[in-house]
Formats: sequence, C-alpha cells, structure tokens
Amino acid sequence: QVQLVESGGGLVQAGDSLRLSCAASGRTFSSSAMGWFRQAPGKERGFVASISWSGRSTRYADSVKGRFTISRDGAKNTVYLQINGLKPEDTAVYYCAQYDSRYYLGKPDYWGQGTQVTVSS
Repeated sequence: QVQLVESGGGLVQAGDSLRLSCAASGRTFSSSAMGWFRQAPGKERGFVASISWSGRSTRYADSVKGRFTISRDGAKNTVYLQINGLKPEDTAVYYCAQYDSRYYLGKPDYWGQGTQVTVSS
C-alpha cells in the first residue's frame, strides 16, 4: 500500500523560496517515477514536474522551468520540490504523486493529500 505525505507548504512572500517534501511509504518507491502537481483556486489540477525512478530523467511544466527543481532521496523515500522566486501565481495546493512505473508515463496511480502554498505580493 502506498501512502504519500506532503509537507513544507506555507504562506510566503513573492521572491521567497520553499522546499516541499513528500515522504512515501511502501517498498515500491525506489522503482517508481514520482511527480508534483498543483491546483490553483478555481482551476483544474495540473502537472508541475516529474522524475524517473533513478532520478536521471526529469520533466517540467514550461511555466516553472528554471525556478522549480524536483529531486529524490532513495535512502529517505522522499521526493522534493525546490521552488525559487515564488510568484503569486504559484499559489496552489501542491500534490505529490507516484507512478506504477519507472518512468512518468500516463497518469499517476497514487496521490498525497496536498500541501497549501500561498504567495503574497
């Protein structure tokens, strides 16, 4: 059984940085691709970033390239999302997700409960 628990969100000012963490339970983390998604108020949940099982491949939404960095730590069963230069439009609930595959193909199979990030101008 997979359980994903996000942390690290909060209320920050524009220009600040945050690091979101997602702790994964279960034995499949090391062989699974992981991803981050976000849902802003009044909008559908959308893709932010993903990382392959080995960490050697990553993909980002165009809107976050250069500011967001996804990484993973196999020893801690944790995936991170480093966010720099936060903007008010980054305000959203951020969700961690796990794929039932080594690469981020199709839609994720498991979701966390989300962590709120609010950016004030």
